[in-house]
Amino acid sequence: MSLRVLVTGGAGFLGSHLCERLLKQGKEVLCVDNFFTGRRSNIANLLDNKRFELLRHDVTFPLYVEVDQIFNLACPASPIHYQNDPVQTTKTSVLGAINMLGLAKRIGAKIFQASTSEVYGDPTLHPQTENYWGNVNPIGVRACYDEGKRCAETLFFDYQRAHGLDIKVARIFNTYGPLMCPNDGRVVSNFIVQALREEPLTIYGDGTQTRAFCYVDDMIDGFVRLMASNKDFVGPVNLGNPVQFTVLELAEEIVTLTRSKSNINFMPLPIDDPKHRQPDIELAKHRLSWDPQTKLRDGLKKTIDYFDKVIGA
Repeated sequence: MSLRVLVTGGAGFLGSHLCERLLKQGKEVLCVDNFFTGRRSNIANLLDNKRFELLRHDVTFPLYVEVDQIFNLACPASPIHYQNDPVQTTKTSVLGAINMLGLAKRIGAKIFQASTSEVYGDPTLHPQTENYWGNVNPIGVRACYDEGKRCAETLFFDYQRAHGLDIKVARIFNTYGPLMCPNDGRVVSNFIVQALREEPLTIYGDGTQTRAFCYVDDMIDGFVRLMASNKDFVGPVNLGNPVQFTVLELAEEIVTLTRSKSNINFMPLPIDDPKHRQPDIELAKHRLSWDPQTKLRDGLKKTIDYFDKVIGA
C-alpha cells in the first residue's frame, strides 16, 4: 500500500513541485492550500491523477485527515506577499505549525517543516551554519515571516522533546525555477519578467549584496532525502546552493540570456534586507548525501523559458 502524504501549501511554487515528485514516487498526495499565494494553475496537470486530491483549507484552522507523512510548506514566502498581511503571515507560521503538529501527534505521522534562511536575519556569520542563532530584528517589517518561522521551529522541537514526534526541519535558501509567480517580488522572477518585457531591471541597493540560488529540482530532492532520512537526524539542516553571486551579476546574466535591451535601475535598499545570504551545506552533504547539481545558467535558461510562455500567453 502506498504512503499517503499531506502537503500544506501544495499549490505554491515549491509545494506543487513536491506534489509532482511524490506522485512520481507512487505516493498518494493530499494537497492542501487556501490559495492566498498558491495557484490552481500550478497543480492543474495533477488533478486527473487518481492518487492526487486537492482540499481548499487554511492551516490556521485544525485539519482532521489520515495520512502517513506531512510536509508543512504553507506560508507566503516572498516579502511582497508576507508583508501584505503580516498578522496572517505570523498566524500561518505559528498556528499552522501548532495545527499540523497536533495532527501529526494524533495520527503518528512523520512531519517536515519548511523553515527558511530568514531565521538567520541579516547574518553576521558568513556562510551561515545551522548552529548560528541569527541576527533578526524582532519588530521589523520582515519579522512576521522571520520570527514566525523561528517560532515554528521552536514548536517542532518542543513537540519532539515532549511527545517524541518524528520531525524534520529544513532551512530553505533562495530557490528559483518554473512555476514561480511572476509578481512575487523575488529577485529572479523580477529580473526575468523585467528583461523579457524590455523594462529596466530594478536593483535595490548597489547590487553588491550576495545571494545563493538553488534550482527547484535540487531543492525538492533535498526535501525527499530529508524526509526519508533516519529518525535520529531531524535537523535543522540548510538546503541551498552554496555558490554565491552578487545581485548585479545575476541581473547581468539574465540580460545576457534573454538578449534583452533592458537597462539597470538602482533603488534604495529595503529595511532589514540581508547583505549576504549563503548556506553552509556540509551537514546536508554528510547526512543526506545532497549537493545541488544545477548550475545557475542552466537553471535560469529553464526558468526564462517558463516565464516566456507565461508572459506571452
